[in-house]
Amino acid sequence: MLETTHILENSSVEEILPGGNDPYSFDWHEAWYPVHYLEDLDKLKPTAFTLLNKDIVIWWDQQSQSWQVFADECPHRLAPLSEGRINQDGLLECPYHGWTFTGDGNCQHIPQQPEGAQAQTSQRACALSFPTTEQQGLLFVYVGNPENAAKTKVPLIAPLVESPDGWVVINTFRDVPYDALTLLENILDPSHVAYTHHRTVGNRKNASALELEVVKSGKHGFKGVWQQGIQPGQSGELSTTFVAPSLMWHDINAERGRILTVVYATPIRKGECRLFARFPFKFAAKLPGILIKLRPRWYYHLGQNGVLEDDQIFLHYQERYLQAKGGSSNFTKAFYLPTKADSFVFELRQWVNNYNAEPFLGEAFLPAIPKEQLLERYYSHTIKCASCRAALAKIEKLRFWSGVIATVSLASTPLLTRFLDMTSVPAIVFEIVTPLIFASAWWGFSQLQKQFYEGRTIPPRNLPEK
Repeated sequence: MLETTHILENSSVEEILPGGNDPYSFDWHEAWYPVHYLEDLDKLKPTAFTLLNKDIVIWWDQQSQSWQVFADECPHRLAPLSEGRINQDGLLECPYHGWTFTGDGNCQHIPQQPEGAQAQTSQRACALSFPTTEQQGLLFVYVGNPENAAKTKVPLIAPLVESPDGWVVINTFRDVPYDALTLLENILDPSHVAYTHHRTVGNRKNASALELEVVKSGKHGFKGVWQQGIQPGQSGELSTTFVAPSLMWHDINAERGRILTVVYATPIRKGECRLFARFPFKFAAKLPGILIKLRPRWYYHLGQNGVLEDDQIFLHYQERYLQAKGGSSNFTKAFYLPTKADSFVFELRQWVNNYNAEPFLGEAFLPAIPKEQLLERYYSHTIKCASCRAALAKIEKLRFWSGVIATVSLASTPLLTRFLDMTSVPAIVFEIVTPLIFASAWWGFSQLQKQFYEGRTIPPRNLPEK
C-alpha cells in the first residue's frame, strides 16, 4: 500500500491538482475522497463502502498500524472481503475459502493448496489495494491511477490548515439518496435556509435579497463573496469556496468569531452520496466553545439529521426532474435563475458543462423511493456512527429496564397491600409515584430511541404557526 502522507511531505514530489491532465475535462477518479471519520471506524472488523461505483473494503492493518483499502472482492472467486474478518494474525480473511491478505494486498495463505505449493505468491492471488491517507480526522482514498495519488493534492479545509489552533469542530455524516452534485448545489445556495429550514436553523422572517458574486473560477473550483448575510445584522467577511470536485465551505468571519459550514460530497453511485458536514467555530470568547463541547456527539447528530431531512425529502425528486429536462447540459432552460442569490448554483452547473464533469455520465437514476424511506436514519447513519451506535444501545437498555420496573412496581401493588399499610406515605409513593416515574421514563426513552431510526414525517416548516 502506498503511504501517500509520507510521499506528499517529500519536497521532491511535485504536487498536482485533481481532475487529470486534460484542461477541458475533469476526471472524478483522479481525486482524493473522504470515506469515513477515523473515530467511527472499527479496528476489529472490515467496513464496506462504495466509491464512484467501486465497492471497497476498509480494514485496520495491525502490522503497519494503518488503515488499508482494497477492492471488495477476493481474487479467488470474487466474494466480498467485507463479509470476512480480521483473523487472529491480524490479516484480512476472505469469508468464502479463508484466503488471507496482508496490508499491501499480498496473499499470505491459501488453505486449500497442498503443503509446499506457492500459489499465494502469484500476482493473480493479490487483492487490489488503493492509496489512502489520514488527514483532519478523515480517511481519504484514491481510486484513480495510483501513480498520481502521491502527487495529487488532498482536499483539506484550508482555514484549518492555515490557522489550526483555537477551533471547535462539530462533525456529522450521512448517506443521502441524491447525487453529489445535487448535494453541492443545495449547500452552495444559502438563500434556501430561511424557508426550507424554517424552525430548525432558519426563519422565514429573515428571507431577503441576497447578492452573491463569483470572483474566481476555473477547472479546480471557484470562489465567491456575499454582499450581505442571511440573518439580520450578520456582518464581516462572507465568502464561499468550492474545491472541485467534492468540497465546499461557507466562511463567516466576523468580529465576534469565525464560523465555517463545510461539506464533502463523496460520490457513491448515481443518485447516492456520503455527506460529511463539518462546522468549525472559532470564538473571541471561550464560553461558547466550552458549551459546544459539553453536548455529546450523538445529540448533535440527532438535530443535524433533522436539518438534512428538511430538504432531503424533495432533493431526491428534484434531481430526477432535472434529468428529465436534459440534466446539467440544459440547466439554463430547466431552471429559472433570475437573481444573484443563485450565482453559486449557476457557477456549479456551468463548471459541470465547461469541464465535462458529470461523475456518472449516461447513467440513469433508479426509480424514486417513497417519502418514508427517505426519512430512514438507522442504515444511512446510526449503524455506521460509533457515537450513535453506543448511545442507542444504552438508551435501549434504559428503556427496557424502565419498562420492567414500571410493570413490576404496578403489578406488585395488590400483593403489598397484604403486608403494608397502604395509607402510609412510603406506600403511597411506591404505589403511585414509582410506576408513574418509570413509565414516563420508558415513554421518553421510546421517543428518543425512535429518533435514531427515522425522521419526522412533517418537517417543522409545515407545522401550524402558533
